[in-house]
Amino acid sequence: MESIDQVFVLLKKMILRVGEAILPPSLIPLLSILISVTAIVLIAPVIMMYLTWLERKVIARMQNRIGPNRVGKFGLLQPLADGIKMLIKEDIVPLPADRFVHFLAPVAVVVPSLLLFAVLPFGRNMTAANLDIGLLFFLAVSSIGTLAIFMGGWGSRNKFSLLGAMRALAQMVSYEVPLILSVVPVVMIAGSLSTVKIVEAQGGWGGLKWFVFTPWGLVGFIIFFIGSVAEVNRTPFDIPEGESEIVAGFHTEYSGMKFAIFFLAEYANMFAVSAIVVVLFFGGYLSPIGYLGNTLGLLWLIPVEQLLWFTFKGVAFVLVQMWLRWTLPRLRVDQLMAICWKYLIPIAFVNLLIVGLITLI
Repeated sequence: MESIDQVFVLLKKMILRVGEAILPPSLIPLLSILISVTAIVLIAPVIMMYLTWLERKVIARMQNRIGPNRVGKFGLLQPLADGIKMLIKEDIVPLPADRFVHFLAPVAVVVPSLLLFAVLPFGRNMTAANLDIGLLFFLAVSSIGTLAIFMGGWGSRNKFSLLGAMRALAQMVSYEVPLILSVVPVVMIAGSLSTVKIVEAQGGWGGLKWFVFTPWGLVGFIIFFIGSVAEVNRTPFDIPEGESEIVAGFHTEYSGMKFAIFFLAEYANMFAVSAIVVVLFFGGYLSPIGYLGNTLGLLWLIPVEQLLWFTFKGVAFVLVQMWLRWTLPRLRVDQLMAICWKYLIPIAFVNLLIVGLITLI
């Protein structure tokens, strides 16, 4: 019996062959892209919706409450109910706002969040776009969301929104520096920018070759995780959305579905950065204890286990972000910048220098 990942590859090839028979050659690359995009569009929104449900459940347990439990079993249909509610709410645009920019910002913020899923290897042969520069693509696309947030604050023509957008811009630009510096040692050791090859470089020895189990990898992981939490504006780095100071920051003037899209993008980014942490330092979809499919001789079970391992690791780091949100207070702006420029960047430079010497030796 063929494994599931082989079935996925064969299915894509079959669709492309049918396309070659009925479409002109110039449209075949577009068909290939469309297949990958369809997979992302189907998976990513479901992850976004149910991360909101998961956070509400986690918060409730931390505060000795039950959480959503009315709509569906265990409240599992609550995200759908919230989505319908947002769809029927009135879309209010302030009179002084730039209507085009105000509309474009939510669209511009959610598109990069979806694109990030394209290079995530959920399992062997289960990457929507297996690019040789997959990691570079991820880092480049993740920075586009900064522009969308600034568009939302600028287009609203609201002082609180603009202040939140400026905070977000300063924060994201600053934390991208240690974020990238902490990734370079991984690229040097793996010898590739491909997310798939970075995962493969950590294979063997029951998970002991995961980069996090090396001194430089542990330091890089800590720097990258702190920087990624700041990049997605999660507590204690949620200064751009400081409710106690600037109402709701850059999305103060948004309502209805536009407001919901900002939050969906945030939760998509939460999972995406957690997933890239797993890819870079925790072996991606690789299992630390082997695969049951190998033991039982069921090859089709191995891709399922890889998908489950990848999802489990990613959700684990999402839960850490949720835990931090309801445990730590919000930082001040000067504290935020001090952590980045006084601590993370110098440590990242030293870590990079050490790994450079190791590779030369």
